[in-house]
Amino acid sequence: MLRGIPRAISPDLMHVLLSMGHGDEIVLADGNFPSVTHARRLVRADGLSVPDVLNAIARFFPLDSYADDHAVVMATVEDIPSPPIWTTFEAVLAESEGKVVTLTPIERFAFYERAGRAFAVVATSESAVYANLILKKGVVQPHETG
Repeated sequence: MLRGIPRAISPDLMHVLLSMGHGDEIVLADGNFPSVTHARRLVRADGLSVPDVLNAIARFFPLDSYADDHAVVMATVEDIPSPPIWTTFEAVLAESEGKVVTLTPIERFAFYERAGRAFAVVATSESAVYANLILKKGVVQPHETG
């Protein structure tokens, strides 16, 4: 074990995070998402929710400030304007980024296609609906390194 590493970050997930470069994307997938089907690299996070994983990685993972769609969710198909879990995503990302982060909804099959090109998919046990999130990695600025 190491100090300061949240328990929600497994060795496999830490390796993925450290291996990603600027512009690479990671999918935080709920329990209903076809993770195995769409993953180039699959990281299991069984027993954890998407907010558990997001809270754990957010302090290490800078969003791409050069892209408007650096936090992408799957658009709803019902008349649900914004699933409650999206508010949680926005709050966690705003705290880690120090500014408001707007989620970009995209159509379901476009989301699947984009997930298939992602660096990795983290499969959680999240049961909330529309709880899938794609994050685009940004650049760590010199003043952010220790």
